[in-house]
Amino acid sequence: MIEKLPNHLAIILDGNGRWAKRRGLPRTMGHKVGSDRFRDLSLAIFHLGIPYLSAFIFSTENFKRDKEEVDYLMDLFVDKFKKEAKLYQKEEIRVIFSGRRDGLREDVLHAMDEITEMTKDNRRGTLNFCLNYGGQYEIVDMIKQFMKENIDPDTLTPELLFHYTYQNLPPIDLLIRTSGEYRLSNFMLYQSAYAELYFTDTYFPDFDESDLEKALLEYQNRDRRFGGAK
Repeated sequence: MIEKLPNHLAIILDGNGRWAKRRGLPRTMGHKVGSDRFRDLSLAIFHLGIPYLSAFIFSTENFKRDKEEVDYLMDLFVDKFKKEAKLYQKEEIRVIFSGRRDGLREDVLHAMDEITEMTKDNRRGTLNFCLNYGGQYEIVDMIKQFMKENIDPDTLTPELLFHYTYQNLPPIDLLIRTSGEYRLSNFMLYQSAYAELYFTDTYFPDFDESDLEKALLEYQNRDRRFGGAK
């Protein structure tokens, strides 16, 4: 039985393309199956009572991919946000976005704004989609905003800087990355300072509730240390 749950869970949804390739399918099919998997998994996470969930769904670097794949992903985002807005509204989940808006298509921005507006008053949980996101860019944007407000640098604290992140969410407690890669890939660097990291070889389209349970049990058994080794 899982007794200790993270307050803020983050997932790097990795391996969609490789999942499809292994099955002789186009990479786009991996993204489609992965998006459906995330919808179901996100609901399971909130049903467990975890209040904050961040998902890395598209990095700033992903724009370097083949144009056909990027266009498919943008179409997929528009379709999913429109179709799932009512679902997250029904589940009382607030949907927000972290990342830069510059460079995103107008229809993507419109779909993002629609689901954000529809769910803004929900309080059961918060789902943070990291789209056109880069952790280093976020830190740069944090500093820019801090400087624009002419705040005395001597008042700067780690806690204060959280207010200048894209969404001012609590620190990440558990960060899961699928597909066998062992790196953060520029994901929520500031928020992950003391996160417990969990890596699995499972490609994200195959990452189900049983895999989630394994990760949460591992987290429960970790001896969390803040500020260095003991």
